[in-house]
Amino acid sequence: MNRSKLVEFGNLELLAKQVVEGFITGMHKSPLHGFSVEFAEHRIYNQGESTRHIDWKLFGRTDRLYTKKYEEETNLRCQMVIDCSPSMYFPADKRENKLTFAIYAAVSLMELLKRQRDAFGISLFHDALKLHTLAKSSPLHQRYVYAELEKFFGEYIPAKNSDTLISQALNEVAQRIPKRGMVMVFTDLWSSSEDEVDFMNALSHLKHQRHEVVVFHLYSRIIEHDFSLENRPYILVDMETGEELRMLPNEFKSQYIARYEKGISALKLKCGDLAVDFVPLAIEDGFNEVLTRYLLKRQSML
Repeated sequence: MNRSKLVEFGNLELLAKQVVEGFITGMHKSPLHGFSVEFAEHRIYNQGESTRHIDWKLFGRTDRLYTKKYEEETNLRCQMVIDCSPSMYFPADKRENKLTFAIYAAVSLMELLKRQRDAFGISLFHDALKLHTLAKSSPLHQRYVYAELEKFFGEYIPAKNSDTLISQALNEVAQRIPKRGMVMVFTDLWSSSEDEVDFMNALSHLKHQRHEVVVFHLYSRIIEHDFSLENRPYILVDMETGEELRMLPNEFKSQYIARYEKGISALKLKCGDLAVDFVPLAIEDGFNEVLTRYLLKRQSML
């Protein structure tokens, strides 16, 4: 995979616009009020308030003081958190893998967020938080994020035999985004040193900060879910640790699928207990589910 081509500014921008083009994105009014965009309504002026936003034209017509209320430019803040560990480069021999899917999904979300006048930031992690941008909503910020992605993936080579610290990254993100918003996590959840308890504690931290959280569990349906391999000898290599396993697929397939399904079901239930959306998402299925989840979650937050 040519990583520099993958995140080239023009390619990302074009793809994001193509993905979002068919989406109808009506503007939703926010219950939060700011002072930066369009006029929404009036309210009676209260003595002692700043006179900055008094509507003097309306005063001339009614002889009463009213102030303008405004729709806030940023109705919602969304932080996209992407796992860029070695296992996310699977399938290694395919043009599109879990990481490319996550990046394409994130930039498509950015385009949709921009059209909604919502703010967006991005965080990348592996064995630590590698990149973190603040959430803003301007086209300039969108170009800045594209440039940061291009720069990061043009230079970044994940270290071999290094672990993925998902929980550590989520805890750090929770500390860096104190204002309430939406956090969308793209990960395959492969980590050899952290367990389920660590992950749930990190999600609890985000929820304690009053964030709405969506975890997109990315996987390859053909290989990681269905285990559709020819029944011949393979040497499977753990992309995180380098550990090797010699095997014949048919000897492990039924057991593997059963354990996989059991693990995912357990995670989904535990995330549900925290009011976290856990969304298994095959990279073969496209980006509509990601965009739809954002719109549904957004609607529930307003």
